[in-house]
Amino acid sequence: MSISNTTFFMPSEFTLIGIPGLESVQCWIGIPYCAMYLMAMIGNSLLLIIIKSEHSLHQPMYIFLSMLGVTDIALSTSIVPKMLGIFWFHVAEINFDCCLLQMWLIHTFQGIESGILLAMALDRYVAICYPLRHSAIFSHQLVTQIAAMVILRAAILVAPCLVLIKLRLQFYHTTVISHSYCEHMAVVKLAAENIRVNKIYGLFVAFTVAGLDIVLITLSYIEIFITVFRLPQKEARLKAFNTCVAHICVFLQFYSLGFFSFFAHRFGSHIPPYIHILFSSTYLLVPPFLNPLVYGAKTKQIRVHMVKLFCSKNLL
Repeated sequence: MSISNTTFFMPSEFTLIGIPGLESVQCWIGIPYCAMYLMAMIGNSLLLIIIKSEHSLHQPMYIFLSMLGVTDIALSTSIVPKMLGIFWFHVAEINFDCCLLQMWLIHTFQGIESGILLAMALDRYVAICYPLRHSAIFSHQLVTQIAAMVILRAAILVAPCLVLIKLRLQFYHTTVISHSYCEHMAVVKLAAENIRVNKIYGLFVAFTVAGLDIVLITLSYIEIFITVFRLPQKEARLKAFNTCVAHICVFLQFYSLGFFSFFAHRFGSHIPPYIHILFSSTYLLVPPFLNPLVYGAKTKQIRVHMVKLFCSKNLL
């Protein structure tokens, strides 16, 4: 219900316009996004099949990798279908509660992915710095507990963002979201009320999850590099380093793209909106698309089992 010419009270739905300024070419932009989504689904599904079917891969590193694959599938699926609906079929409307649900799913899966990357870094830290104690420390019970903590941390920390929007923000300047999905700050900025608490809590969640994780991951790899460079044999150093290459690549692309998108949305007022929306949309699709490629190319065990999987299919 509208209470003035420019203010809306508790709107029942929002309108997502996609990429502002590029509406005329969104149908073409949707093609690479759809291709990345399909590749992400296929690649991560293959990873899950290989890890599940090969008993030798039922180790903490690959269990965390399978969790990453499930998270990537869920994250991309919570974004791409609606995004393509906007780009190709002009289905721009989204129910208010559905918008909040999409927001919660996106940011929760981002938090889960960050937590999994931290767990993988800690696994590599123990495997390289304390190899004889690795199996005792990273038991299946601990892996299960870590998985539960990672999921609960993200879900619980993100949930108040929705509560704060639902309870505090009742009046909106517009119901048109200049974005291709329901992002927290994109929705909050529509409000005609004081959004200081929402912005502060959003920053708190970002630094509590991603900020803490990136510090712990960096410290883990500093210790890993110190240990690796102390190894007497060059072959041993290379072998130890190769076990971390894939994770380092995934870590760098996830956090570098994520932090750029995060700070650009809050402080990058000079950045054209279409560049930011393109970047933030691509950022959420690149990790699910690249992760199976990186781990498939850089992890020998997965590469070998993938070749076996396709060779066995060809023989049949």
